[in-house]
Amino acid sequence: MMHAQTRTWRAGAALAAVLTWAGLLAAAAGCTSHGADEMLGKPRAPEEAIRVSPDDGSKAVRPGEGLTVRVPAGRLESVRVVKSQDARKSPVPGRIAGDGATWRPDAPKLATAARYTVDAVALDAHGRRVARHTTFTTYVPDERLIAYVAPENRSTVGTGMIVSLEFNRPVEHRAAVERAVRVTSVPRTEIAPHWFGDDRLDLRPETYWKPGTKVTVALRLRDVEAAPGVYGVQYRTTSFTVGRSQTSVVDAAAHTMRVHRDGELLATVPITAGAPGRTTYNGKMVVSEMLEVTRMNGATVGFERPDGKGEYDIPDVPHALRLTSSGTFLHGNYWAKGVFGTANVSHGCVGLRDVKGGGSATPAGWFFDRSLVGDVVEVVRSDDRKVAPDNGLGGWNMAWKAWKAGSAVK
Repeated sequence: MMHAQTRTWRAGAALAAVLTWAGLLAAAAGCTSHGADEMLGKPRAPEEAIRVSPDDGSKAVRPGEGLTVRVPAGRLESVRVVKSQDARKSPVPGRIAGDGATWRPDAPKLATAARYTVDAVALDAHGRRVARHTTFTTYVPDERLIAYVAPENRSTVGTGMIVSLEFNRPVEHRAAVERAVRVTSVPRTEIAPHWFGDDRLDLRPETYWKPGTKVTVALRLRDVEAAPGVYGVQYRTTSFTVGRSQTSVVDAAAHTMRVHRDGELLATVPITAGAPGRTTYNGKMVVSEMLEVTRMNGATVGFERPDGKGEYDIPDVPHALRLTSSGTFLHGNYWAKGVFGTANVSHGCVGLRDVKGGGSATPAGWFFDRSLVGDVVEVVRSDDRKVAPDNGLGGWNMAWKAWKAGSAVK
């Protein structure tokens, strides 16, 4: 899975009339970066340019270890830290020092049983923008089960959102844990659970949510034995609202994406999809993350050169919407020419024309500003298999009967 660095993303207004992006067919190569090194130079790797402590991927970090973000040279532009604890996400307040070299949180100690996400953007010594995305989890006292819940509490999401719980420990007593998780909606609809392995439980209705639906996720895990000697500690309720309906169909053979809003065609956008041998998955995928700028490195998803470096390494990909956990994005592209609407040249992503730094008037910026986490993007006519139901929020690719068979409660 790719590392991603985030800047605050913009919410867009609805567009009333049908738009067509005919004629906007310049520049893009999905996830590739042929010639990017020559064009961008060779800046320091993000992990060298932006130092985050604790290290990316650290587990069981003790509260007293603290959190710092620093740059050896250059200046921090923005730092955003989010703490996920007890099924709730909250920003971590902090400040950048006057010289721009360091960021520290206002509270020196970390919380226990929490997941921290750090997104930092800096200008290096040569004025080049670098972004870094890291995560780590803190120490969980023995014999405790924690569930991390998506979507965020009090968020507004698209009609394809799937409730997804990831557990910090393997669950052996799945039925007991499943009974302690209750998802309800207004208006009322049947919502069924499905286990993916022993540490993930997803829940969804038979068809997409109706716009305006209010959904409540109640965790009643406290004192529930999830495995021998392992007990839940959470007794929390979160909620979210389903917004307008927006679904997009990417036709990989025609190199277009048709965007539908509330049943009406909103726009037809030229795209580039995966090249032969690096094709894009078919099937229904759900936007799970929106990143205004992110780094994409092929080495993180298996696209390596003989020297072990990524086939591409782009530090500032604009307008990136994550579609799978394995690294499929729909994103803006500013570095390739003459491919939108005519050719598939990416490493599996779906690319839209953009400009360096991201532009609101480009196809990529227009789509990003009108998207929500939970929107559905369906790919058709690609020379690839259908995306797996557990790759991101891919559960809509599973028939309802098969989905319900994944419940542990019989």
